[in-house]
Amino acid sequence: MGVKEKLADQLAYPPRAMRADRAAAYLGMSRASFLRLVDDRVLPKSVRITAGMALWDRLELDAAFEAMKERGHRSDSGKNSMHQILGITHDDED
Repeated sequence: MGVKEKLADQLAYPPRAMRADRAAAYLGMSRASFLRLVDDRVLPKSVRITAGMALWDRLELDAAFEAMKERGHRSDSGKNSMHQILGITHDDED
């Protein structure tokens, strides 16, 4: 075999390291939201393996998500995008 092939197995386990798209999907968010939270230091920075390869550690993502839950973090002050579009404040909801 002259062409390198990726090892594929039948085991079901989550990857330890993920690129941005997969890390974002793992946390259930868009890539843009994920990278914004990384820039805001809410989520951990990537590990640079080579100049062109940035990977996020699944265990660090899990820990960061637990920390967000514990402090009740909301990246946009509790408003969803529809609230922002309509200009609804928390006072308007009660």
